[in-house]
Amino acid sequence: MSDNQEALKLEVGRAIAARVKNGETLGVGTGSTVDAALKSISARIQQEKISVRVVPTSLQSAWRCEEIGLTVMHPGYCGDLAWGFDGADEVDDRLRLIKGKGGAMLQEKILAARCKEFIVIVDATKVVTRLGQSCAIPLEVVPTGLSIVQRELPQLGAGKFEVRQAVKKHGPVITEAGNIIVDVSFPEISDQLESQIKGIVGVVESGLFTRYASEVWVAGGEGEAKGIRVMRR
Repeated sequence: MSDNQEALKLEVGRAIAARVKNGETLGVGTGSTVDAALKSISARIQQEKISVRVVPTSLQSAWRCEEIGLTVMHPGYCGDLAWGFDGADEVDDRLRLIKGKGGAMLQEKILAARCKEFIVIVDATKVVTRLGQSCAIPLEVVPTGLSIVQRELPQLGAGKFEVRQAVKKHGPVITEAGNIIVDVSFPEISDQLESQIKGIVGVVESGLFTRYASEVWVAGGEGEAKGIRVMRR
């Protein structure tokens, strides 16, 4: 990651932290941009002694939130979430997203569906003219259903697809739910594709988010070194 990208992540993270109110219960995603926001929220907790409760999307996020002084709610917490924030791997001008490079798309989509407002925070490098142009769509797949998924994906127009392999262990990446991840590319992504993928037996969830983002906050872009651009539906 370049120094400029890191600076942009910190910038949008500070903007998210400024939105947090004392006593709120928030949804918190996973990833480097989210971590930048958590650092800024931590600074507000220390300086202003505010109290914030969170429902995180992964163990990684839960541990990070506890570390900086946020109250992490039990995984079974069913109360209202005032709003939530998360990053994305790609965003188009219709606020459709691809997420899941970190493998947490199932919980990330559950979070997005629960939040009254779901804010996506990215730097300008994540905004694309055609969704999927540089990023495959990750699918969380039940291992015993892999052959079905591999058979059905070409019927939806899929191009290349492969089981994601682990780096520091032999074999595939295993999600927190005990499933595997299949990364699949499509030449075109229609509004129906998300539900079509979900309809394949064995697919638990996909990293295609076509209708969840309330706003996308973009740091930098078009020659701007500073400033947050807000994209709305």
